[in-house]
Amino acid sequence: MNSTGVKQKLEEMEVEVLSGNMILPGSLAIPAAARGMVLFAHGSGSSRYSPRNRFVARMLHEHGLATLLFDLLTPEEEVHDRISAHLRFDIELLTKRLVGATDWAEKNPATRNLQLGYFGASTGAAAALVAAAQRGEEIVAVVSRGGRPDMAGAALERVSAATLLIVGGEDTIVLDLNREALAALGCVHKKLTVVPGATHLFEEPGALEKAGRAAAEWFERYLGAEIVPAAN
Repeated sequence: MNSTGVKQKLEEMEVEVLSGNMILPGSLAIPAAARGMVLFAHGSGSSRYSPRNRFVARMLHEHGLATLLFDLLTPEEEVHDRISAHLRFDIELLTKRLVGATDWAEKNPATRNLQLGYFGASTGAAAALVAAAQRGEEIVAVVSRGGRPDMAGAALERVSAATLLIVGGEDTIVLDLNREALAALGCVHKKLTVVPGATHLFEEPGALEKAGRAAAEWFERYLGAEIVPAAN
């Protein structure tokens, strides 16, 4: 907020995220005195322009958290995926791109000193959890919104990051899958939050705000805090 108490929109920087040999366009926003940064892994058929993820990102900014929203697929791959809908379910590929973006963030002068978390939606949540399992203590916290953590498979038990699963109460099939994934997670700090009356896309009045608030509070709690490691 400025001196008049009016919220000011945080300016985003358009960046090129080097992930392996791919250059992926992204939007980076860093509040003053940021305590950590959240990398977004968007869901099926979405992009860094997802209005739902951007809504959540703005809530994270208000809690002093930087965000990186980037495209997991190249423009050519997106054209192909709109026809086949195959790449959006390629968890191995999405994970590889997210890990590459993590490397980029850890080397970028503007972000390399920030603790990192992942926010994943739909199939992006599975990629976030697999990437978190691969990177270990480098990733402090993970939040899944309407995600498919079950698609992370055996990687769930290797996740050490504090993990919050957010699901709509009316998204019954995904809710059951998230309950099973919660039990399989190996991290010490884990929680399932159900937003009553919400369906898969959290389109109901106030539903996305509740999900975003839960995510912001989770990241605020764990980014910058000392995390108890998972037991062997």
